[in-house]
Amino acid sequence: MQPKCIITGGAGFIGSALVRELLANGEQSVGVVDNLNSGHLSNLEEVKDRVETHVVDIRDYDALVRIFPGADVVYHLAAIPSVPRSIQDPVPSHDVNINGTFNVYRAAKEAGVRRVVYAASSSAYGDTLVLPKTESMAPSPKSPYALQKLMGEYYGSVFDSCFGLESVSLRFFNVYGPRQDPSSPYSGVLSLFMKAAMERKAPTIFGDGEQSRDFTYVEDVAALVRKASMVPGVSGKVFNAGNGGRYTLNFLWEEIQKLEGITLPANYGPPRGGDVRDSQADTTAAKRELGHDPQFTIEEGLRRTMDWYRAHKA
Repeated sequence: MQPKCIITGGAGFIGSALVRELLANGEQSVGVVDNLNSGHLSNLEEVKDRVETHVVDIRDYDALVRIFPGADVVYHLAAIPSVPRSIQDPVPSHDVNINGTFNVYRAAKEAGVRRVVYAASSSAYGDTLVLPKTESMAPSPKSPYALQKLMGEYYGSVFDSCFGLESVSLRFFNVYGPRQDPSSPYSGVLSLFMKAAMERKAPTIFGDGEQSRDFTYVEDVAALVRKASMVPGVSGKVFNAGNGGRYTLNFLWEEIQKLEGITLPANYGPPRGGDVRDSQADTTAAKRELGHDPQFTIEEGLRRTMDWYRAHKA
């Protein structure tokens, strides 16, 4: 059976959560496109019989245009998602996040796909002092990654207005949860914190730890991504995909220590280039137009995530 939806980056942390969200809500089969550079087939192990997997790089247009026909929606999550990496090694990030994204939109249009839902990034806002961040703010990207993800939004809008391909861009804030890979220095900070806690090693916090983020549990994000594929009248628009809260890294490390029953002061290093100081989503538009309805508090999300890491400790 030809999948009616395809997820680029579907073997990744957020992508595999979206696979489960779609299957749990009536999709019979889901297509996944992933080059397995940062995704893992193990993330799809228990649903693999209901997933059509293509080990393909989004820079391969010819492959995409063969895979997409028959799909109603393409969820474009594939990326090299790292601010530091985009600064240290900008060429691959540019090639995947801009050229690859253009390929996805182009192949979707060619294949007759109805809508592309694009994983944009809150990094597009930069260091604007006003909180929470609203979609009407002028973007001010501080890193190649932020600029690249913003370009993907613009391409979505242009493909909507020029070529009739529906697009919705969701600016992800800091997503966390089960299956987030802590093995890379570019990994999400909460996965690194949890790995450090289980290994009884002090994590390194870059800066004073008082920088704050809108941390959003991955199942809440996956639910919003699914909703963004269905709602009429929102094509060409950009929405915040956050939780509306704001937590400092120091607070989060304290909470994780409590979950593990340890006391282990963090080490502190110099701030990282390209990082923003504070980030918080205004979710008014996503709630009003997409039906965004986050279910998980930070405490519940951290507990569920830590439980998963304990159960899957290598």
